[in-house]
Amino acid sequence: MANYAKKANKSLLALFAIIILIAGGLFLFSRQRNVTASGADKQIIRLAHNQSSDHPTHIGMLAFEEFIESKYGDQYDVQIYPSELLGTQTNLVQLTQTGAIEVTVASNSILETFNTDFQIFNLPYLFESPEAYHAAMDDPEIVASIFNGTKDSGFVTKAWLDAGTRNFYVKDTPINEVSDLAGKKIRVQQSPTNVSMMNLLGGSATPMGFGDVYTAIQSGVIDGAENNELALTENGHGDVVKNYSYTMHQMIPDEVIVSTRFLDALPENEQATFDEAFKIMEETQHQAWEEKVAEARDRAENDMNVVFNYPDIEPFKEAVLPLHDAMLEAYPELQDTYNKIQEKNESYTNNTTEGDAS
Repeated sequence: MANYAKKANKSLLALFAIIILIAGGLFLFSRQRNVTASGADKQIIRLAHNQSSDHPTHIGMLAFEEFIESKYGDQYDVQIYPSELLGTQTNLVQLTQTGAIEVTVASNSILETFNTDFQIFNLPYLFESPEAYHAAMDDPEIVASIFNGTKDSGFVTKAWLDAGTRNFYVKDTPINEVSDLAGKKIRVQQSPTNVSMMNLLGGSATPMGFGDVYTAIQSGVIDGAENNELALTENGHGDVVKNYSYTMHQMIPDEVIVSTRFLDALPENEQATFDEAFKIMEETQHQAWEEKVAEARDRAENDMNVVFNYPDIEPFKEAVLPLHDAMLEAYPELQDTYNKIQEKNESYTNNTTEGDAS
């Protein structure tokens, strides 16, 4: 009952904050611009996300805050709201659309609803290695049109955040072969691509909110899930699952989206500085992610007794490759982007033996 009350209070506070921000968002935005121009006050820049204050996402935002305030400390006050203080990720995207907040982090699956081109990043085994993944996501020729394709929705993507590699972990047995997934109920993200992927692998896709996964595994509602290593430690899944198998079936970014209302109002001479700040956020998050994954692996293995397994991924890849052809047939406009990603893959050696999730 205490936990329920705590959650209820948090939800009510978040809802109250959202109502205030939505109701007053446009007024606050225009007012802040006016007082800043008069020199009477600073313009507030709100950054919000759904992770904890020690997560790599938050660390990246702190670097953004430090850089902007070092350049324009007399003009801007950067305020960061972690841990869903201003609402769920879906709420935060909606607030960014209206300009009630300036910056948030969105999952790729959410952005698919605004621009279907984002779904290409959900394809299993799109990237041959973490190195190819980073190279592709850093290439404007590959991502720029997708990142800017949501402008009519009120926001664009200014940075991508590393969320590592997604791998299977099941309660009772390791996943060493495709057949090990047969009939198993596996939590996946709420995306048609992910549901199709599990069907092709012989498992039973069970879309649900991430916050429900721990209890669902513990109670036997599902057999396991697929995610990066931080799920074991940051979310406690290593308490109920003791086998983690590096199938490396997806490398899906999170995106830093920014209100176009905010960007359009930036003075021209400040735009390049803000672009640099978003790049610093991105690079800082990537480095922090690499360090956090190393810590999570060590803790999961030595403190939580999780066993890491390294199956041959080729059979998994062969099972789901039909999804590539199906997507390109349905969305032929993605063929050029897909081809450019394949060129990146050819430039990098697939190095999966160490399970590197950087």
